[in-house]
Amino acid sequence: MPTLAPERDGALLMASDLSAGYGAIRVLQQVNLSVRAGQVVALVGPNGAGKSTLLKALSGMIPKTSGTVSFGGQDITRLTTQACGRLGLVHVIEGHRVLPSLTVEENLLLAALDQPASARRARVEEAYRVFPEIAEKRHLGAGSLSGGQQQMLVIAQGIVRQPRLLLLDEPSAGLAPVLIARVLEVVAAFRTKGTAVLLVEQAVEKALHIADRVYVLVHGRIVLATDAQSARAPGVLERAYLGAAQPS
Repeated sequence: MPTLAPERDGALLMASDLSAGYGAIRVLQQVNLSVRAGQVVALVGPNGAGKSTLLKALSGMIPKTSGTVSFGGQDITRLTTQACGRLGLVHVIEGHRVLPSLTVEENLLLAALDQPASARRARVEEAYRVFPEIAEKRHLGAGSLSGGQQQMLVIAQGIVRQPRLLLLDEPSAGLAPVLIARVLEVVAAFRTKGTAVLLVEQAVEKALHIADRVYVLVHGRIVLATDAQSARAPGVLERAYLGAAQPS
């Protein structure tokens, strides 16, 4: 039976006994999770399991009630989202929308405002290389893009910030299958640049095919932590979702 312990050796991001929620409502219960540099990690689970809440806790969007989070060997438990972003931990929020009245390029330049002025143009051009679909529309209003192109622009806004770790929350939500494949293809390519990705994705089967490691979150608790190949075995995720997975 796969272990519930995270891969701690050489971890870029590590959450230890992390609990968090909203006011008196505790959503996460003693979560242990880690992500290595250049690794794509899928975080899956049923609706309402707390996946988005976990990403928000990791990136400083909501306070932790207990436990710790470290990034690059530094304790970031109490840091704000902006401070985490400056360290290279960038969160692309579910349902994030572009500014429709601005051009594609203006949206990207705005996302790069906290980056060195001398590097902004190069980073925007790098985002265009990743998503040529929006490069050819750089001078058009972002509101004129299709839904899929807007989602590409949202991810590109994360890219221009040169993340060491990108937290992606449902990047393919609402997209056609061909666009889901395109977005996940880009996610898989991040590892070649050494960028790590923690991915919450509703297209679970597709996510498992690009992931190195998988965590299953159910009722705010990690019930399975294993490599992606093991997670693809028949019945493994089903048993985890039903609470059958137990520590070895």
